Amino acid sequence: MVSFLQWNGELFKFPVHVFYRLVSRTLKVSVRFFTTLRELTGKREETLEFPKGEAVTIEKVLATLAECYGKGFTEYVYDGKTGKVKGFLQFLVNGRSASTIKGLKTELADGDTLAIIPPVGGG
Repeated sequence: MVSFLQWNGELFKFPVHVFYRLVSRTLKVSVRFFTTLRELTGKREETLEFPKGEAVTIEKVLATLAECYGKGFTEYVYDGKTGKVKGFLQFLVNGRSASTIKGLKTELADGDTLAIIPPVGGG
């Protein structure tokens, strides 16, 4: 399925999903939850929307999720004494470790997927 957009007298043809991103006024980020966070949220994945043009960082996404899911989420993600994100959590942006980008300050783009990875144990 395709859509057409006329701009400066020229007609452009786009797949529908590309067209939607061009005309959308929001930035969408998918967040994937695992183990404890999956239990706390009751979801495997959630899509958050932010106003386009607003800087959306991992920190901002976590703050938004803490607002949505309350005390249980907040206590799992943030250190109660320092208020900082607990060091055992890892964050992947589109499969790439955020620690190799800008950590919690990593800016997310429309369509990005943020995975919040808990510690992995084994033996």
